Amino acid sequence: MGINHWPVSERPREKLLSMGPAALTDAELLAIFLRTGVTGKSAIDLARDLLTEFSSLRALLEADRKTFCQAKGLGDAKFTQLQATLELCRRYLKSSLERSDALTSPADTRAFLTAQLRQHPHEVFAAMFLDNKHRVIAYEELFRGTIDGASVHPREVVKRALHHNAAALILAHNHPSGITEPSRADQQITQRLKEALELVDIRVLDHFIVGDGEALSLAERGMI
Repeated sequence: MGINHWPVSERPREKLLSMGPAALTDAELLAIFLRTGVTGKSAIDLARDLLTEFSSLRALLEADRKTFCQAKGLGDAKFTQLQATLELCRRYLKSSLERSDALTSPADTRAFLTAQLRQHPHEVFAAMFLDNKHRVIAYEELFRGTIDGASVHPREVVKRALHHNAAALILAHNHPSGITEPSRADQQITQRLKEALELVDIRVLDHFIVGDGEALSLAERGMI
């Protein structure tokens, strides 16, 4: 039976409008994105099959083009639509931070950095440049490495900070393994950058490590 024959209160779109998006399951949200099902399957049935096939919503959203398009009911049109949606989310988070009077919400910072870095299959080192009121000036991905690590050059970080006339920085990088526990190398490069930036009166406020789950803050660990 198609979704249009379901009780109105159980249809994903109507449920979202009456109860809000948080009330929907992953399958229901995905069904709204898919819009239509395939022969013999409603959009919600297809969504459930896809979540089972990919094991999780995250794996589906982060699948490469080839893997994504091989799944039944998907293809290049859905892939481009999904990539555009994900990029809109990243830009929304960025604009939300840039509009704020000051960067005071660790949750917003975590959400933004996670959206920017978690999907990379290799290690990426980035920085958020802040003014003297801790408002975001810019976000830049500075170094890219292999899955084993990235080479981080303090001189280049200082150079970019001076270019933006930044008063403070928040550093971030991802662990493609998904494990956010800081390594000895993570702690050492944080200390090196902190010392280099202090020479030009720029503070390092935090260093986030992005992996599976919640991004880890070195400042909250007392490591900065």
